[in-house]
Amino acid sequence: MSPTPLSVLDLSPVPAGGTVGDALRNTIDLARRAEQFGYRRYWLAEHHFAAGVASAAPAVLIGQVAAATRSIRVGSGAVQLGHQTPLAVVEQFGTLDALFPGRIDLGLGRSGQRRAEAVRELATGTPAPPPPEARVVDGLLIPAPFSFASLIASPRFALYSNLLQQPGAEPPDFAEQVGDILALLRGEYRDESELDAHAVPGEGADLQVWLLGSSAGQSAQLAGALGLPFVANYHVSPATVLEAVRAYRAAFTPSAVLAEPYVVVSADAVVAASTGTAREQAAPYGLWVRSIRRGEGAIPFPTPQQAAAHEWSVADRELVADRIATQFVGSPATVAAGLRILRDATRADELLVTTITHDHGARVESYELLAKEWFE
Repeated sequence: MSPTPLSVLDLSPVPAGGTVGDALRNTIDLARRAEQFGYRRYWLAEHHFAAGVASAAPAVLIGQVAAATRSIRVGSGAVQLGHQTPLAVVEQFGTLDALFPGRIDLGLGRSGQRRAEAVRELATGTPAPPPPEARVVDGLLIPAPFSFASLIASPRFALYSNLLQQPGAEPPDFAEQVGDILALLRGEYRDESELDAHAVPGEGADLQVWLLGSSAGQSAQLAGALGLPFVANYHVSPATVLEAVRAYRAAFTPSAVLAEPYVVVSADAVVAASTGTAREQAAPYGLWVRSIRRGEGAIPFPTPQQAAAHEWSVADRELVADRIATQFVGSPATVAAGLRILRDATRADELLVTTITHDHGARVESYELLAKEWFE
């Protein structure tokens, strides 16, 4: 029996002391190596206003990665649909498919819609129910949930959202946007008056369309209803991964794409030859997550020395505790064992691994060591 496929999610991290150019060149190098190591697909994230993340334009970067590789699937994890029109997405990825046929994945995620929901949540003033406590399910740690509402509804997040959209624009319903993308790809788009529109390039493109989500909400339910593959984010929202995959499977309807559900689960991992080395390389991760959850945007990824010198407050430790506790760090055997627990607990068909270290060579080695342990 073949091992469960592993894939890569890359944010093109900018190391402290490095440049965006360094980060992007590191992405190209890692993609080539990941293909050699046996990873199934290489996905680029979309993040904005983050000094420590260079993957702001996934379609552009996907083209560079696909040109530098030969067979690995390349895609987005995920396009933030609240900031783009369906036509723009179809044309971008249709262009990529025309250049690299049969290799492009179009991962879609909600974005602007989440801010509107968070603002409404805070405006109601209704006390939130007490969050469930951390628990272990089938060996997998499910931490207490972290609420993103205040972060998403913050003035700085509002500024960023306004810069990402046309003045006065409101993000359409996610389901409507996904439906328009699928219709344009099939060449079946019609408006309310039955006028048709055709995307060139884009119509007929051989893309794999995925939905990504962090909860049991609209993304999971829509992916199931449309019979599309679904990606659940354990590395971003570990507290809700089980409910997300349950909601997807409960909503699943067979389609021309899938006869049965297909679940990918993401995980953050750092692998080294020894546990001590892995822990040292992973040490800056908490400081990096702290910057995100404080609303500052991801900082350039610190060195282990910078992480060791940081003085942590109790509040800051609590802010990142769930992410630290659910990061897989250690020797190849240790991390592989942890990922198997994640796979079994979520019944994942594939795992999407994201690894960030300050040293690019250590990041490449982490993926190499994991692949050797997993596949051989």
